[in-house]
Amino acid sequence: MEIQTSGRPIEVLMEKVLSMNITSSDYFKELYKIKTYHEVIDEIYHQVDHVEPWMTGNCRGPSTAFCLLYKLFTMKLTMNQMHGLLKHPDSPYIRAIGFLYLRYAADPKTLWTWYEPYIQDDEEFSPGSNGKMTTMGVYVRDVILGQVYLLYFAPISFI
Repeated sequence: MEIQTSGRPIEVLMEKVLSMNITSSDYFKELYKIKTYHEVIDEIYHQVDHVEPWMTGNCRGPSTAFCLLYKLFTMKLTMNQMHGLLKHPDSPYIRAIGFLYLRYAADPKTLWTWYEPYIQDDEEFSPGSNGKMTTMGVYVRDVILGQVYLLYFAPISFI
């Protein structure tokens, strides 16, 4: 069973400039060869070291994490696949991308049901490229409240 989504088209889930940069990036085009959920998970595990929207340094293209997040949008995840992301034991970045997927694509009325079990999650990781550590629970709260990537999230309407 697919996750209940907001019903918005993929191309409007993210801020327009970010979305356009993702779909035109060489890395995203390389992801066309990846066909399965498990292949995307493996790619996240091996390639993602932060979950900011943009690469750091002189190269200001979209980050690997956000290219893979967009790839997941194209796959229309199931409930079981989402639970697999959120509970994945091997990498906090796999989990963080799952929380981002929900924030962008899920029906806002379902967000609390997904996020609530993780609000107290004490797994530590560095969501940014600066190395600053936080817990997954704090990250989840920041994502749902729009405290991270504020310019890139559409407002949540719980009505």
